Amino acid sequence: MNSGSGLLDKKGLELLIRQGESLSVEFKQGFTAKIDEDIVAFSNTRGGHVLLGVADDRSVPGFEITNEARGRIISLARNCKPVIDVSISQVEKVTVISVPEGHDKPYSCSNGYYRRLDGATQKMSREELRLVFAQGEAELFESKFTAGATLSSISDAKLSRFLKEAKIDAGASGPESLLTSFSMLDGENVNNAGVMFFAKDPRALISQCQSSMIAFKDTEGTIIYDRIDVKDGLQEQFSQAIFFLKKHLNLISTIKGVKRIDEYEIPLEALREAVANAIVHRDYTVRGTDLMIRVFPDRVEIANPARLAPGLKASDLERVSIRRNEIIADMFSRLGIIERAGTGIRKMRRLMAGAGLPGPEITIGIFYRIVFARPAIKEPESAKKTRGVTRVKTRVKILELLKETPGMSILELAEKTGLTAKGIEWNLAKLKQEGVIARVGPDRGGHWKILKKGQ
Repeated sequence: MNSGSGLLDKKGLELLIRQGESLSVEFKQGFTAKIDEDIVAFSNTRGGHVLLGVADDRSVPGFEITNEARGRIISLARNCKPVIDVSISQVEKVTVISVPEGHDKPYSCSNGYYRRLDGATQKMSREELRLVFAQGEAELFESKFTAGATLSSISDAKLSRFLKEAKIDAGASGPESLLTSFSMLDGENVNNAGVMFFAKDPRALISQCQSSMIAFKDTEGTIIYDRIDVKDGLQEQFSQAIFFLKKHLNLISTIKGVKRIDEYEIPLEALREAVANAIVHRDYTVRGTDLMIRVFPDRVEIANPARLAPGLKASDLERVSIRRNEIIADMFSRLGIIERAGTGIRKMRRLMAGAGLPGPEITIGIFYRIVFARPAIKEPESAKKTRGVTRVKTRVKILELLKETPGMSILELAEKTGLTAKGIEWNLAKLKQEGVIARVGPDRGGHWKILKKGQ
């Protein structure tokens, strides 16, 4: 069984039916004159199969192709612009229309331009058409192949976990059939999407397949008190990100009727959507980067490398669903993590409004950054005193070190105190501003002079 336009055998067909509709599979109970919309959609995306004789509930009433129906399907495909060559076969009770991914995108039929968005065929507006195809074929990192990525690289345990969480009954299908059905395999070679989901060691093949999660004590991001670096597949990165956020967000209890309801201070569903979107939309061609989750006392920031298509603005993302990585998006859709309709940002705003919180702020540069404000919680006086004592102890430690070694570098101070380099710079700047210390000589080769006892 091959993905895209490849012909299906009985086992391959049964596997696709068990998995349900997806980026590359559409169920129809019978022939319809609008079938050219699905044909165009597959050509504009990754290719796929239209299964005639399969109902939405995965039952198989069957459809026997006739010469007349075959002729009409071929005629509809040839009337598309550009022409699309499809293959039609009968597999048991099901008629299979196999559609190749187009090499001359975009394709249109008499009713307009269509594409696949996870498990649905959607018509594109003129604006969507411009933005979707402005990204170009060069952006399709997930579909490319990395040297050494073969079936032997795949973890059976990760495949099993995915099937369990996606509630897919794979029967006796092995890794080869499964990866093919997920559009991740060509012969023995696994594409980058397959590597980032199922490889035993994804970073050995794709070094940027990682994420970092940091919780800070201060709003400036100078004092770290917890950090996790996840150097594993995308499903594990998502799970660890949600675990980290739950660990560091406050639970707020409210009484509704006779029940006490415990809810996170920021709607967890909105954060799940944001993390999934960051993984799905990330530009994995940018090496030396990672997905970043940052928890501050007043906000949560989620950022990922995501250079947008020319002409695309942050406001466009609320009206147009642009998915850089369609295979990865399809996998998260199978897991039930993201909605097929592509309404993520609107959903997040709705959830935040329902919790009485401002909508997330989005900024776009080299990184796509979304910021969720945390609700203000009154800090107990005891906590303020503790925090003040900690700050004083930190400054005393810095002054003691500088008294012993006036020329000590920022990195050496960081190592001795346990702060980050940025935290040391912040404390030195405050001490200098308060007239406690002064810099003598240049940054490199100079030293610090203590003027008075710090507070």
